Parts: sequence; C-alpha cells; structure tokens
Amino acid sequence: MDRSIHVDNLHDKSYAQPSFDGTMDMNKNVKKVTKTLVTNGCVDYKGNIADKRTTGGWKASPFIIVNEVAERLAFFAVAVSMVAYLVFEMHQSLPDAATHVNDWIGAAYVLTLLGAFLADAYFGRFLTIIIFSCIYFVGMILLTLSASIDSLRPPQCIARPCIPATKGQTAFLYGALYLIALGTGGIKPCVSTFGADQFDESDKKESQKKYAFFNWFFFAINMGALLGITLLVYVQQEKGWTWGFVVPTAAMFVSIVILVAGFTNYRYQKPMGSAFTRFVQVIVVSIRNHFRGVVVASESELYEMKTKESDIFGARKLPHTKQYRFLDKAAVVTDPEIIINNKWKLCTVTQVEEFKSFIRILPIWASTIALSISFAQLSTFFLTQANIMDRKIAPHFTIPAGSVPVFTAVNGLLLVPVYEKFIVPHLRSKTGHERGITSLQRIGVGLFVSIFALMSAALVERMRRQSSNPTSLSIFWLFPQFFLVGTAEVFSYVGQLEFFYDEATDGTRSISSALFLSEIGIGSWLSSAIVKIVESATGGVEKGWLRNNLNKSKLDYFYWILTGINAVNFLVYLVIAWRYKGRNGERGTIRDESMVFELDGRFKKKNDTDEFRGMAS
Repeated sequence: MDRSIHVDNLHDKSYAQPSFDGTMDMNKNVKKVTKTLVTNGCVDYKGNIADKRTTGGWKASPFIIVNEVAERLAFFAVAVSMVAYLVFEMHQSLPDAATHVNDWIGAAYVLTLLGAFLADAYFGRFLTIIIFSCIYFVGMILLTLSASIDSLRPPQCIARPCIPATKGQTAFLYGALYLIALGTGGIKPCVSTFGADQFDESDKKESQKKYAFFNWFFFAINMGALLGITLLVYVQQEKGWTWGFVVPTAAMFVSIVILVAGFTNYRYQKPMGSAFTRFVQVIVVSIRNHFRGVVVASESELYEMKTKESDIFGARKLPHTKQYRFLDKAAVVTDPEIIINNKWKLCTVTQVEEFKSFIRILPIWASTIALSISFAQLSTFFLTQANIMDRKIAPHFTIPAGSVPVFTAVNGLLLVPVYEKFIVPHLRSKTGHERGITSLQRIGVGLFVSIFALMSAALVERMRRQSSNPTSLSIFWLFPQFFLVGTAEVFSYVGQLEFFYDEATDGTRSISSALFLSEIGIGSWLSSAIVKIVESATGGVEKGWLRNNLNKSKLDYFYWILTGINAVNFLVYLVIAWRYKGRNGERGTIRDESMVFELDGRFKKKNDTDEFRGMAS
C-alpha cells in the first residue's frame, strides 16, 4: 500500500466530509424520529414504541367510534324492549319487570369493575374488548333463541291471569341477559379509555383532540341509541321479537369486525398488573408502620425508585402530594441500610400516590350516583307512560313506545356538535379555559338540569293522570322530560369521561373509567330499591303509588321523590366539587390541559390545574 496516498486522503476534505455529514444527518433523523414517538408508553401492534405518524389519533379513532355505534345499537335495542318483553311474553307484572330490567342494567355496569381489572392487570384494553364482545355476541344469540323458540316462552296469554314462565324458561332468558351484561361489563370501561390512549397527552395538538374525541364518543353512543330505539324497535314491532333481536345480534358481530379492522392503526397500552393489589399493599404497609410508631418527618424519608421509570410496569413516576399523609407511611424507609424489593413491606411514592389519586375521585363519584337514578327511568317508567299515551303522528303511523327515547338521543346528537363548535369557543373567550368550563363544572350543569327533568316528569304525569281521558294525551307532552334528561346526560356524561380519565394515573385508567360507569349500575339498583320501598310503603301493587295499571297509580309522587333526591344531591355535589383537591393538592382545582386560551387569543403555560369556579356564582 502507498502510505503517502493514504495520508493525503486523510487530509482530503472530499474524503472526510461525507462521513461527518452522514453522522450529522443520522443524528437529525434520530431526533426527528424521536419527536414522532409517543411518550405515554403505548406500543404499536408489533410491540415497538408507537409512532404518531402511523398510529393513533384520528387514524385509529374512527374504528373505535363506529364500533361504539354498533355495540350501543345492540344494547339499546334490547334495553328499551325488555320491559315489554318481560310483561307481554314472559307474563311478569309491570313493577317486577321494571325491577328486573333495572337489576340487569345495574349488573352490566357494575361488572365494568371486573372488565377494568382484567384489562389493566392481564389482557390490555384491546384484547379485553374482543374477548367480552364475543361473550356479548353469544348472549345475543341465546336471547334470539329465547324469542324464536316457543318452548322457551310461556304460551300466549288469552285470559287473565296469564300462565307464568317456568323456572327453566326464565333461567334461559336470564342466562342470555346476564351474558350480555357480562359482555357489556368487559367492553364499556375499555372502549373510551382505549380511544383516549390513541392521543398522547404530552403532545399539545393531540391533547386537544383527545377532548374532542370524548365528545364524539358520546355522539357515537347517542347515534347507536337512536338507531336502536327507532329502526330496531320498529323492526321488532312490525316483524316480531325474533327479528327484533336478530338485527342487534348482527350489529354486535359487525362491531367486532369493525374493531379488528383497525388493528394495525391502534396504539396499545401494555397491562400494568393489578391496581387493586397495589392499593391493598399500600393500606397494609401504612397500617403496619403506623402501629410500629413510624412517623413521616420529611419527604426525603420516602422511598422512590432511582430509575427514570417507576416500578409499576409501563407507568410514569408520580410526584409526592401532602394529601392523605397517613398513607405516606407505606413509603417510609425504616432501615436505610436495607431496601427490599417486597411491596408488602415497602411501597414507592408512585404506588402511594396512585392510591391517593384513586381515593380523591371517590367523593365526586359518590355525589353523582343520584343522576343515574334519573337515567334509569328512561328504560322503565318513562316508556310505560309512553305506552299508554297517544303516539299517533300521522293517520297511518304510530310511534312505537320503545322509540320514544329518540327525544333524548336526538338531543345528544344535536347538542354535542353545537357544544363543540359554538358553545366551547364562546365559553373559552369568557373564561380563558381551553374547554370553556372545567369537567367538574360540566358535571354540575348536568346535575342541575336533571332536577328540572324529574320536575317536568312529575308535572306531566300529574296532568295526564287527572285528565278525563289519560290515553288521549299526546306523546309529545313527554318531550320536555326526555329532552332535559338528554341535556343532563350530554353535560354530565362527557364531563365524567374527561374527569375520571384525567384524574386517573397510567395504571388505573380502565379502573377509573369503570368506577364512573359502575355508578350507572348502582343508580339502576337504587332505582329498583326505591321502587320496592315505595311500593311496599304505599300499599303494594294493587293499592299503592306504583300499580300494574298506570292510570290508577300515582307515578308523579314517585317522580317528586326523585326530584327531591336530585336537588339535595346537587347541593352536596357543589360542596364536594368546591373542596376537591387535584393532584397538585390545591383546593377547588382539577387537573386539566397544560395550555389555556387567553382572552386575546394567544396560548400561555399554566399549572396542570384549573379552578373550579363559577358553579355557585
């Protein structure tokens, strides 16, 4: 080799420069790629860190939204028809049928806690949705069989008293219904959170789109409800119960296909282990240390991992807060020389703060349950009223009783776009808040409107009952109560979606969503309990306020009771919401976007909390 040529080449810029430029270009490309990767721990379907350019956002969300339309179509088609099916096909009394439907809906939403646990701990949200969708589909098939096979129903009622359903017939029907409830319980806590996972909170643009997703997700629920309570109820009325259940069964199958179709577009959050186990560990260790006389003298005594990530797989670290300081004892290092990797003896600050975040939302959760009691009337007594009123809107067309909740669904379909496109910008210009009002304020508006919804129901029912011909009263007299319940739902439901997702930690998103949904179930059960109490306290099915014959009942008294409950609950909520402490520990605040819109139209940085203000003024 000629060494002179080799040495000369080392000093030749044309030789050395390309290598240097290549390194610089490579560094630029690495930085560019890094900026496009999500920071919330989500991965793509190959298991790699998700890239914003090819996954998530509105590339993935439409599959989830359309899936929700199809699934809600199936659920509402069954829910609004089930009281009539139990009364006319299974020969149950009206109060019993209403109670059984409330119990079924209650079970469906309380079982969301099971679905959330399995999603967060073992399967992940996507796989949990698929598994429980299949269970749901099997339940729909069995329900269709119950309606189509004569031996699975009592004979047609010719004269009173009707022949009741046998235990076997009832068991088969309830088995189908509770498979549907189990499927709903697995799906509901995961779908909204899976959709929100498609948006990276640390990305300003995606963070704003996430809140728009919640509104459009609620729009999807109402679209499914609209189709379920109009098209499918009409099919059931014209073609019979078999076709009335076949179509929603097909819709459930379509919902599974649609969700799977977006498989390559999604961002997936890996399971992070059982949050309930971590909660119990914090409780056990803090109590043990308390009885040992452990005192938290300073924050420096608390144990935290020295790594960038927390010890909860896939979860980010959480800063220490001063609220619920008793629980800090679980993270006190009693012997600095010995740090053991046993969470039943020593917890990290992040684990303790995760439990604190869960505890913080419980008062808000408890103070919104009463609203679900009002919602429970949509599929029971509201429909019973509609069934005995004049539903003709044309000489040859009568609105099916099960389709009357269309007033609520249409309200949701109209109000969500109007709220998102017009009301939010207007409120933003007045309050400086990016979402117009905080999620707690939005929930409060829903609770306030619900009082007038039940008040309207009581006044209309009193007028109907005192009319000389109650059955001649137009169905449109029920419009105000359905419309107001729909308005309350638009504000409260989306507000709760935002609140429970934002206040949850990385490892408790599904559980937090399930907690919110479980209140719908608990509200249904409380509605059943109130019905039973009122029924027994006022003389039973034959002489009480709630009888088989609604014209002889005093349903308006029952509505006034619910109005009073909602009014008291609203005042309780105001106090709790005003005193609520978000993650920063400040009173009257909630965690929200890191950007707020100023009155002059520019953005500025703000703390991760926004004041809960204006509710009482």
